[in-house]
Amino acid sequence: MAAVGAYVKKIAIYGKGGIGKSTTTSNLSAGLSSLGFTVMQIGCDPKSDSVKNLMGGKKIPTVLDLLREQSAKNAGVSKWEGATSEGITLDDIVFKGYGGVLCVEAGGPTPGLGCAGRGIITAFEKLEELGAYDFYKPDIVLYDVLGDVVCGGFAMPIRNGYADNVFVVTSGEMMALYAASNIVSAVKNFGSRGYASYAGVILNSRNVKDEVAVVETALKEIGGSIVSVIPRSDTVQLAENQGKTVVEAYPESEQAQCYVELAKKVMQICEVQK
Repeated sequence: MAAVGAYVKKIAIYGKGGIGKSTTTSNLSAGLSSLGFTVMQIGCDPKSDSVKNLMGGKKIPTVLDLLREQSAKNAGVSKWEGATSEGITLDDIVFKGYGGVLCVEAGGPTPGLGCAGRGIITAFEKLEELGAYDFYKPDIVLYDVLGDVVCGGFAMPIRNGYADNVFVVTSGEMMALYAASNIVSAVKNFGSRGYASYAGVILNSRNVKDEVAVVETALKEIGGSIVSVIPRSDTVQLAENQGKTVVEAYPESEQAQCYVELAKKVMQICEVQK
């Protein structure tokens, strides 16, 4: 069982690559921050760009990158498996972004070497070893997890007690719904063992014809319901061009309010009060 404190509400956001999962998660973090919550967002995708728009458009060092560098210093080798971590501190891997959101990127292996899911496992172990949750005392931890393949390290938030609830980001596109179905199936399989529970889908609109109806029809088979519909908006791209979330760049916009409302709904479903 994970060592994340009982006072923390742990939420995993899964979704197919390219569906807007990281955009949704970072805006959710910003929305939660605006409601007064202390949030930690952990990027669990080898692309390592989950928190970029919370950090002014800049990528932060990943846990695996730092372990590789430390391993090279300590042993004169660059192989990342089994890297030692002496000398790495919380300040090296946890960065404060917009609204005080605590940002972490797990990272991935050297291209062509190792398992991408291993980065998630290593990052979680390192955060626990350094006492991150006791030190920062976040109200909410959000895991932004690639959901194309729910195996190995990518299943960690579901199967090892790291997450309490799982939300799936999807659109009305066939491949996104196919991935959502696989993710929900995995969550339900692990949920029967007392792990994370499936909480519903977040519809990140792609302007598919009759998109809400398409997703609702798919959910009759997949299970669950639409938690929130995030409309397609040019505001998202305009904000990301500035290296910001919509909540930061255009706080008065309708799109920003959609993300704040999403934050409220997620907290209601997860039974979190401030």
